[in-house]
Amino acid sequence: MKRIELLMDGPALDLALTRIAHQIVERNRSLDNLGVVGMQTRGVYLAKRIAAKIDEIKKCNLQTGILDITLYRDDYRNAFKQPMVKVTDIPFDINGRDVILVDDVLYTGRTVRAALDALTDMGRPKTIQLAVLVDRGHRELPIRADYVGKKMTTALNQEVALNVREIDGEDSLWLTEIDEGAP
Repeated sequence: MKRIELLMDGPALDLALTRIAHQIVERNRSLDNLGVVGMQTRGVYLAKRIAAKIDEIKKCNLQTGILDITLYRDDYRNAFKQPMVKVTDIPFDINGRDVILVDDVLYTGRTVRAALDALTDMGRPKTIQLAVLVDRGHRELPIRADYVGKKMTTALNQEVALNVREIDGEDSLWLTEIDEGAP
């Protein structure tokens, strides 16, 4: 994969998450029933940051959780020889709760569909709202985000790659080009 364009540096990424946090506060007048769940892997870090920003704005203490959707993917039997299952840890009851589901990039919608299946296997939330850093288009399923940091349309041979300081040592968002010769 070859980086071709920096879409967001650290300050721009932080500004997008701040905007999403304000939109969540505006839409959800009461935060008493709100929980924020990040999808493995980078969505977890974005969810924690969004929750911290909301806590700062409203002086509350939002609960956050982690969701792994590996076994809910419709391609896991084909895409992985041995699926790399990660942690799911949602330390609050999602029944009757307003859940903000957070992911880094919205593309075909299949990952979100898997997350919806995983969440509803755990209970019945009152609402599920989707927050994504980037909506890159090319939807295959009728899924849309409620909160979007950046909207763009990519070519099919391109991807959007998020770096977060917790894993990668820096915050940045890149448009990358898929190497056609790569396996």
